[in-house]
This record gives sequence, structure tokens and C-alpha cells, in this order.
Amino acid sequence: MHRTELNDLDAVLAIARRGSFRAAALDLDMSTTALSNAIGKLEAGLGVRLFNRTTRSVSLTDAGRVFVDQVGPALRDVHGALEAVRSQQTTPSGTLRINAFAMAAREIISPLVLEFLRRNPRVHVDLVTEGRLVDIVAEGFDLGVRVADLVPSDMIAISLGRPQRYAVVGSPAYFERHERPRVPPDLLNHPCIRVRLPNGALYRWQFEKDGQATQIDVRGPITLDEASLARIAVLEAIGLGFFMEQNVRTDIEAGRLVRVLDDWTPARAGLCLYYPGRRNPSAALRAFIGLARELGAKPVP
Repeated sequence: MHRTELNDLDAVLAIARRGSFRAAALDLDMSTTALSNAIGKLEAGLGVRLFNRTTRSVSLTDAGRVFVDQVGPALRDVHGALEAVRSQQTTPSGTLRINAFAMAAREIISPLVLEFLRRNPRVHVDLVTEGRLVDIVAEGFDLGVRVADLVPSDMIAISLGRPQRYAVVGSPAYFERHERPRVPPDLLNHPCIRVRLPNGALYRWQFEKDGQATQIDVRGPITLDEASLARIAVLEAIGLGFFMEQNVRTDIEAGRLVRVLDDWTPARAGLCLYYPGRRNPSAALRAFIGLARELGAKPVP
């Protein structure tokens, strides 16, 4: 008889949550083959199939749904008990899983994540970047990093003290052929790089000046969902682009890109680290939160 391990139960819940062996394997830091073998042994030991598998999809069987409904709450209790024990540690150790969008990850990697690792060599950080806004609890993350406006209201948030600004830019070659826009509606006379959000909607460029806010639904020859691709298109003089300032700051300083409508892009809410309230946070989580508060308290250069 196969002896069921705690990791096997975590694996079932991960597959049920993600709807994919491959995605669950990435979350669990194991190969898809190893995960499939573990589930196969568990199913053989139970004498029932937990998942219907095809080449295109994975879904729970009736037995699998019963298993998840019964085991899920119990497993949360077990992990809660383990967290309570780990919270008694004085030396941070173990793994911290952090979810952030790519720009936020670039902002925190050096001052926060790498500094944390230098101070806490027994901790492993698993930093996952993606554009979509995820439920960090359901997806198994300890922490998230997003712009303050996107932090869920039921989370504890820590400001990282870095206001964010947008920037409208074009290449020098582009402005040799086109006049510079002076107010946001002028953008309707320019080809622009359109931005698709993680939810599939097209992003409307947002502006504000003297308390007056406006959104422009720009038009252009290409729609992209990744800032690095949009930057290439703008550098190639395909049109104007709308970016987080830090994504194009070095290009502006080097003269590769020219900024316009600067007075219509004031500073907005900065980045926040956020996490769910827990009775017994691990020593690693407490240490990371403490360093984040330290970073947020520093004056912005």
C-alpha cells in the first residue's frame, strides 16, 4: 500500500487549483513527470482516479472533488499548525514565495530581495512574476507586490515608499516627422502603441493636471501586452508609447527616447508589499516584512 505523504496531498490541491499538471509542478518546484508519478501512486493506493486527464485538460473526478472538499480544510489546519511551530524559530529559514508583476520585481530585487538574502542566508526566495492579479492565498504565495491601488482590501499592505509615474515617449526619429502632442487629445492624431491588460481589455492612457483627469483611447498599428516589446516598437519609431517611468528612464536620459506631456503625468500611488494576516508568521516572513518596513521608511531619492 502506498503511504500517503503530506506533499502528495499538497500536490492534489495544487493541480485542482491550477487545472494543469505543468502549472502545479512549477508551483511545487518539481518536474511534471515526478508530479504525475506521485499522483499515479496516490491514486493506486486509494483505488480510485482523482483526475480525468486528456492531452488538453485536467479535471477532477467525482472522487477527486470529494477528496479536495474533505482534505483541503484539514490540510490548511495542518499547515497552520506547522506555521505555528515554525513561528517559534529565532533564525529565519525555509522558503518565501512572492508574486509580483515584472516592473515591481525589478524595483524590489536589489534593495529588498537581495538584501534580505544577504541578511538571511538560510532562506530561499521564490519570486514569481506575472501580469495578472492573483489571489496570493489561493495560489500559495506568502507575499505579493503591486501598485497600492490594486492591493486587495483584506490584505495588510506596506508602502515601499516609491511613487510611480507614467511617461509618454517617442523616438527622436519619430518627432522628426511628427509634431509633439501638447495636450492628451492631441494623441488621437498620432499612431500609438496600444496596451492590452492581463484581463484582455485595452488600456486607456490616463492623465491628470490641475485636478483635471482624462483618459485617452489611443489608436495605433499594433497592440502589445508586454512593456519590453512596446519599448522596442517605440525605439523603432512605430509610434508613441505609454510606460511606467522606470521602464524608460535610462532611454530618456540617454536621448534614445523623448518625453512629452510630462506635466500631464503626475506621481501616483507607489508600490506596496502585501500579505494576509496570520496569527503565527514564520521567522522568515517576519524578517522580510521588517526589512520592507525599513525600506519604506527611507526617504525617496
